[in-house]
Amino acid sequence: MATVLLSAQAYAKKIRVACVGNSITYGAFIQDRDKWSYPAQLQAYLGEDYEVQNFGVNGATMLSQGDNPYIKTNEYRRALEFKPDIVLIKLGTNDSKSQNWEHKAEFINDYQSFIDSFRALDSQPRIILITPLRCFTPDNDPISSKIIAREVRPMVEEMAYRNKLEIINMHNVVADTWDPTLMPDHLHPSAKGAGLMALKIYKHLAIDSEPVATTSVQPFYKQGAKQFNFHGFTGYEFVNDEGAVCRVVEPRIVAKGRPWLWRARFWDFEPQTDIDLLERGYHIAYCDVAELFGSPRAVARWNAFYKCMAKAGFSRKMALEGMSRGGLIIYNWAAKNADKVACIYADAPVMDIKQWPMISGSADEKKRMLEAYGFQNDDEARAWQANPVDYARAISKGHFPILHVVGDSDEGVTYRNNTKIFEDQMRALGTPIQIIHKPATGHHPHSLSCPKPIVDFILHAMNQP
Repeated sequence: MATVLLSAQAYAKKIRVACVGNSITYGAFIQDRDKWSYPAQLQAYLGEDYEVQNFGVNGATMLSQGDNPYIKTNEYRRALEFKPDIVLIKLGTNDSKSQNWEHKAEFINDYQSFIDSFRALDSQPRIILITPLRCFTPDNDPISSKIIAREVRPMVEEMAYRNKLEIINMHNVVADTWDPTLMPDHLHPSAKGAGLMALKIYKHLAIDSEPVATTSVQPFYKQGAKQFNFHGFTGYEFVNDEGAVCRVVEPRIVAKGRPWLWRARFWDFEPQTDIDLLERGYHIAYCDVAELFGSPRAVARWNAFYKCMAKAGFSRKMALEGMSRGGLIIYNWAAKNADKVACIYADAPVMDIKQWPMISGSADEKKRMLEAYGFQNDDEARAWQANPVDYARAISKGHFPILHVVGDSDEGVTYRNNTKIFEDQMRALGTPIQIIHKPATGHHPHSLSCPKPIVDFILHAMNQP
């Protein structure tokens, strides 16, 4: 099987992996860290064809003016002398300390110099950036969880984008609620937490990859498009022939078969599932149908976009993702194109315009929905029988799995008037549907702070490892 994993036979030596980082990489407070730190567990996943070395330094900073600059340590020198084939860089946590972050204006430049020092090696290593872990330190702690999330992480993503490097989002490997079994001291992972890190990195390294394209013809989405940074990945935004804003984000390594996730509405809102799938070689696609409320006009617009993706060589079947009113378009399109869908992930989805926006929506939202469908009055909307809840039988013919994530306290798009009706119909038809309930949660926040259950569901449905 062709994977991104390097071939030891081709190199006639073991593949050298340098894990560069701070105390989290070092394995601080992990009993028997030589066995249970994340580099040690990564070694176990990769096997004997690889030599993984731990170059972690307690308290190290990326900032050269920090209180413990990594570039001034012996481990930095040793990491360069190791002449690695793969470099994993995970720094930034200690930079969030106030005495360090006062030099934040230098973080980008220092990070660039750090990258360049490894690029200059004769081994020409594959460089992979890793965002800092989410931490749960109190507000008065020297290490600031807010700075890590709001400032350090975006800067690491910017460095991946500028340098066209691979990036792994480690921030969401743990949920947003502290779990003492994963992070006993609120900052450093336990052996179990380090295991999650190692597995995530291994899964990225083990992508079953698509051969590098040899054609010089640009994909349709690059022609005249505007490039943008999507959490470290390169995205392309363009306006199609129908005047709709469309976006396609590329992974650094393309998974075999060119799988893709088609997102509906609310671009870059709770994007953790999209980011994780990019790490696993998926493209992320978007075709704006914002004011069309899943109407036949929206379905027609999506039909045209799908034809472009199919012609460009993407997988014939994709995963659909719809949040809130995005449920209208993903289900109304899937009902007409069930043979093109591998799975559906719907998050607090609207399943019936008679419930939203007719009842729980605003007057303006209802007015715009009536216009999108061409209804003359409320009675015509109430008589409409082509909502997702009306399409259970058509959807079931696709024989694809479905996952809904719902907040049990959602008062705007209620579970009982949307997902529950559809769920009962699908179960009666014998079609697999899974519901993840979030107790005491309203319509927001969407998704899961750690998206692994959603990502695993999509990968399984797409027959990806």
